[in-house]
Amino acid sequence: MNIRAFQLSDYKSVAELLEVSLSEECCEETMSAFARQLSWDSELVLVAELEERIIGAMIGTIDHNKGYVYRIAVHPDHRRQGVGRALMAGLSHRFRQRNVFKILIAGDKHNELLLPFYEALGDQPIDFAKLSKPLSIMAV
Repeated sequence: MNIRAFQLSDYKSVAELLEVSLSEECCEETMSAFARQLSWDSELVLVAELEERIIGAMIGTIDHNKGYVYRIAVHPDHRRQGVGRALMAGLSHRFRQRNVFKILIAGDKHNELLLPFYEALGDQPIDFAKLSKPLSIMAV
């Protein structure tokens, strides 16, 4: 498995991944945040690739020296195989490269369902941040 930055040629594959991995409501919210983050900093959108197929994606952003994990999506056929952990490690590494050491999980109702996953990472303290407005409309 290879974790790498999103490339424009990945757009269709990532959009399809989000559709099969997320609820309809979550997918709609995520697509607008995904587009905004690509316009700001595509290096914080990561994909997990296995045999030239995208099986996972993670959207992160930085705001006021804090790193935010906005969304993670792993194809249902590849869950519980370390894909999410590898994506989180890749994003954490990118945050550290930019001297961002405080990592927050965007505390929306969709990420709250993943709280056990984030707690199980245990490598570093990760906090949930209740956002006053969706990350998809925050200015970075």
